[in-house]
Amino acid sequence: MARIISIVNQKGGVGKTTTAVNLGAYLAEKGKFVLIVDLDPQANATSGIGVDHQNLEHGVYEAVLGTVAMRDIVQPTAHQGLHLAPATTALAGLNIELVEMENREFKLRESMMEIRNDYDFILIDCPPTLGLITLNGIVAADEILIPVQAEYYALEGLGQLLETVQLVKERIRPEVDVLGAVITMYDSRTKLSDDVLHELYKYFPNNIFRSVIPRNVRLAEAPSFGRSIAHFDASSKGAKAYERLAQEVLERESHDYHIRTV
Repeated sequence: MARIISIVNQKGGVGKTTTAVNLGAYLAEKGKFVLIVDLDPQANATSGIGVDHQNLEHGVYEAVLGTVAMRDIVQPTAHQGLHLAPATTALAGLNIELVEMENREFKLRESMMEIRNDYDFILIDCPPTLGLITLNGIVAADEILIPVQAEYYALEGLGQLLETVQLVKERIRPEVDVLGAVITMYDSRTKLSDDVLHELYKYFPNNIFRSVIPRNVRLAEAPSFGRSIAHFDASSKGAKAYERLAQEVLERESHDYHIRTV
C-alpha cells in the first residue's frame, strides 16, 4: 500500500505546494508511482503541474463527498508515474459541507482507500489553515511533512500545528506520525536562516531533513509554466535540493516521534 504523506503548515507561503509537486516529481523520477492530492481550494498544485482546473468537471471535492470515485478524477501529468487528483473551485465549499457529516474527519481517507494500492506514495497538499479540510488531510495520512520557511515568524503557529497533530494521534488516529520538518527558502547568507534552523531543532531534535530547500528563482518560476523543477530546470540548486529530499524520504521509515509542543 502507498505511504500517504500530508504536507501541512497552516502558515501560507512556506512552500507546501512547491514541496508537494517537486517531491512527487522526483519520487516518480526514481521509479515510484506517485499521486498528488490537491486539497487546497487555491488549486496551485493542480495548475503548477500543468492541469487546467478551470476546465475540469470533477475534482477532489466530489471524490471526498462520494459523488464521484477518486479513481475517476485522477489526471496524468507530464511525468511518467506521477498522477494528480486535482482541486477545482468547488473545493472551497468543502469545509461547510463537512460540518454536518458523520465521521467527517475520515471522508478523505475513505475516498482514497480504493486507490491506495495503485501507488507507492500519495502526497496530500493541504491548505494553509487548520480547518476541517486540513484535518481530513492529517487523518488520511500515515505521516506528516512540515515545510518551514527560514524567515522571521516562520515558527509562529508551529506549536499549534503540532498540538493539533498530537490531538489527532490521541483522539482520532493514533497511527499518524510526524515524518519531520524540511527547511524551505533558505538563504545561507543570512543569520536569520541559521537562527530558524537552530529553533527547529528544539521541535524536531531527531527528524529535521538534511536536505534544505534554498531560496531559488527557478523554483519560483516553474509553476507559471505548469512544470515541476525537474522538467523546468533540472540543473538548478532547487532541483538538486528536491532530488536529495526525495532520496531522504525513500530512506526514512515512519517512526513514532515524540512531538514537542509549546
